[in-house]
Amino acid sequence: MGGFLGIASKKNCMLDVFFGVDYHSHLGTRRAGMAAWDSEIGLQRQIHNISNAPFRTKFEHIFEEMQGTSAIGCISDADPQPLLICSNLGTYAICMTGVINNADELIRNYLSFSGGHFGAMTGGKVNQTELFAALINQKSDFTEGIRFAQRSIVGTASILILTERGTLIVARDRAGRLPVAIGRNENGYACAFESFAFLKTGYEDVCELGPGEIVELTPSEMIRLSPPGEMKKICSFLWSYYGYPTSTYEGVNVEEMRYRNGAILAENDAAIGHDEPIDYIGGVPDSGTPHAIGYANRSGKPFARAFIKYTPTWSRSFMPASQNDRDKIAKMKQIPVHALIQGKNLLFVDDSIVRGTQLRETVEFLYESGANTVHMRSACPPIMFPCKYLNFSRSNSEMELIARQVIMELEGEEGFNHLADYADGTTERGQNLRRAIADRFHFASLEFQSLEGVVKAIGLPKCELCTYCFDGKE
Repeated sequence: MGGFLGIASKKNCMLDVFFGVDYHSHLGTRRAGMAAWDSEIGLQRQIHNISNAPFRTKFEHIFEEMQGTSAIGCISDADPQPLLICSNLGTYAICMTGVINNADELIRNYLSFSGGHFGAMTGGKVNQTELFAALINQKSDFTEGIRFAQRSIVGTASILILTERGTLIVARDRAGRLPVAIGRNENGYACAFESFAFLKTGYEDVCELGPGEIVELTPSEMIRLSPPGEMKKICSFLWSYYGYPTSTYEGVNVEEMRYRNGAILAENDAAIGHDEPIDYIGGVPDSGTPHAIGYANRSGKPFARAFIKYTPTWSRSFMPASQNDRDKIAKMKQIPVHALIQGKNLLFVDDSIVRGTQLRETVEFLYESGANTVHMRSACPPIMFPCKYLNFSRSNSEMELIARQVIMELEGEEGFNHLADYADGTTERGQNLRRAIADRFHFASLEFQSLEGVVKAIGLPKCELCTYCFDGKE
């Protein structure tokens, strides 16, 4: 994934942008960058690799290197950005969140008629942000260029531009799968993926952009360049997993949604007769914890943190390339509270079960630490499709998903014609899927949240939510 923040101010805004970008660190672990505009210096930019050190460490000297009354910054799991672009529209800095799935086709088309070129990264790959900028530059102004680029891509792109005049142009993706919030204080305007990032630096909420909406921010006003579209498909996984607990999207707070989601899980368990002896309810940290609190509150069973994730020296940013090394690091972070594990029957709630690799390590660790039984609940339905709209998932094919693997084992390719049955825990196929995954990972029992339960916990109409990874519906 990734996230961005920008400020157009009457005063030096570098400190606010520094902290605001840092507040997006949960969204990416690979690269980060900042660009600034100063009336005397013009545009400036810095990009750093944050794979082995957090944003704050890599950018702690930014105030000695850059200055500006307008600035943008981003955290990314994708290509280096922001980029500085010199074009027919002027010189500007640009960053994006999302993914372009038809990049190869767009690159071929562009090179075939333009006579232009792209800077190539290692392996010949073209930076997706540069590609988006090339699409924008085919039109005579930013508004038409962004509209054209968003119509051209298959995927999702929210865009933040810092112009050579020091204004910001920000656009939410056409389907509204990702959030963009606008804030204001006495000195100017801010925009961000996570609204709490500018709220913490003294800005007040103004609005959330609608799907495809484009605005220009100056220190004194917000100018609408293109109205919002009617179709909205905001990612439901925002609330279940990668949104920050203090964030609110479309008026729905993440932490509250997770409490409601856990409560619905507990109600479902009671309805189907799960009455196993449970000593403690716990969450797989960190995002599973609020779901577990909601479950415990509704079930009346005590919540406890049977193990703690040790992060002071094993930060999330440290993510080795090797899967074996990633699993080892994940296990090294887990510190047991033996008094809450030994001889106990435990029920854990995780935000989701995608591939299950690290979850297997977690359960083995709990049994090694003396647990009597480990029951598992997923706060999401079985994930049947890799996300094709965002780049938050590492799954490159359907068969990397644990649900798909088990269905293939149970029924072969014929099973893929019955995915709705497998997702539904009340059907024979659904029960077989849960038993098979539980056997593979040594869960004493396993249940998934239903799609209806997720939608109910969010509280928005299903037609406004993207649930593609669960049901394959666009």
